[in-house]
Amino acid sequence: MSKHIISTDAAPTAIGTYSQAVKVGDTVYLSGQIGLDPASMQLVDGISAQIHRVFQNLQAVATAAGGTLGDVVKLNVFLIDLGHFAKVNEIMAEYFTAPYPARAAVGVAALPRGAEVEADGVMVLG
Repeated sequence: MSKHIISTDAAPTAIGTYSQAVKVGDTVYLSGQIGLDPASMQLVDGISAQIHRVFQNLQAVATAAGGTLGDVVKLNVFLIDLGHFAKVNEIMAEYFTAPYPARAAVGVAALPRGAEVEADGVMVLG
């Protein structure tokens, strides 16, 4: 098995012992992204801004891997307040088109850096 590590300055640098993404064959595993601005590495303010930033960060990593968000086949969204589920759906529709990827939305107690939302995914190229 050959792994190719994906890295881009257009998304936040890893804040732990992980890679932004790993490509194996035509499959790319996108690590979780929170609403960090890649230039400042600071969390953007507000749930809407964080959701947008999460999808922008995922798009940057997808692009670095040679794909787009349209290549995502599985998306996992983690929210500290499931009351924001409708807002995720609304904003997600700005970044994804039908047919949409498979998705899970999970309520969690906390996320890194005090983030309100995080998302990761699996992308298939080709």
